[in-house]
Amino acid sequence: MDDENLLTIGALAARTGLSVKTIRFYSDKGIVPATCLSPAGYRLYDVAALARLELVRTLRELDIDLATVRRVLAEETSLAEVAAAHAAALDVQIRALRLRRAVFAAVANRESTPREMDLMHKLVNLSDAERRRLIHDFIDDTFGGVDANPAMVELLRSSMPELPEDATPGQVEAWMALVELVQDNDFRAAVRRMAEYQAAQRADGDTTGLHHDLTETVREDVGRALAAGIAPDSAQGGAIVATLSARYAETFGKADDDRLKSWILERLEIADDRRVTRYWQLVAAINGWPPLPDPEPVFTWFARALRAARAGQA
Repeated sequence: MDDENLLTIGALAARTGLSVKTIRFYSDKGIVPATCLSPAGYRLYDVAALARLELVRTLRELDIDLATVRRVLAEETSLAEVAAAHAAALDVQIRALRLRRAVFAAVANRESTPREMDLMHKLVNLSDAERRRLIHDFIDDTFGGVDANPAMVELLRSSMPELPEDATPGQVEAWMALVELVQDNDFRAAVRRMAEYQAAQRADGDTTGLHHDLTETVREDVGRALAAGIAPDSAQGGAIVATLSARYAETFGKADDDRLKSWILERLEIADDRRVTRYWQLVAAINGWPPLPDPEPVFTWFARALRAARAGQA
């Protein structure tokens, strides 16, 4: 072996930037053993040892433990496998850090108390399954045991709030508000009454679904009336009620008469809870969906127009 190509431990330290103490430690542990000893008993290292030490330094800078470093050097595991495992671990850490940052920003925005911050931190660090369980518990409590509209129950279960890995402070705040809402006993009781009303309607033979098209028609027709400044108790308002009543009669297979208008009004009054709209707005915010419009002006106008139409026929 050509001694001129060998490096002393001091020269190796100068080439790698590692301390002599660290190199001696790796050598003693058999991770980067000395290539040979000089006549005076000093450790000498060849180019292969230098390359090995450079790899060890890189792996350790990436926070890979010595046991794994040893397995890589011994070719007991591939560098690709180690890199994949550590990339996955870093993904978890990055997600946790992003959530932590979002929590702190949300706490600052809300001027939260220490207790609220602790609760927020616990809620955002739940697993996806644990977060879904909170919503499923709400659905089970409000719709369980009654024959409510199955399409509504399916919509609720299929529209789970999914807090993203890179959640913004706004999404964290929305998640916190949603948890507070679904755990509110008064809100649960109100939703339960809606479920029981749906069950009573089904017992009377109503097996129709969610009527998205009908709801959209109401929003469009009444929205135009609102934009045009049409009063709900005007002749034009009455004409809009007549058009919409005909659509309800067709959809539900009912006679288009005054009793139908009373029935429509009853449905609107049962569903008239701003917290339901708030629920869907929070889910949309958490999931990054487009903001949901507030339906309250539309259905308030429609209810007033229905009452006016009934009074005119009395």
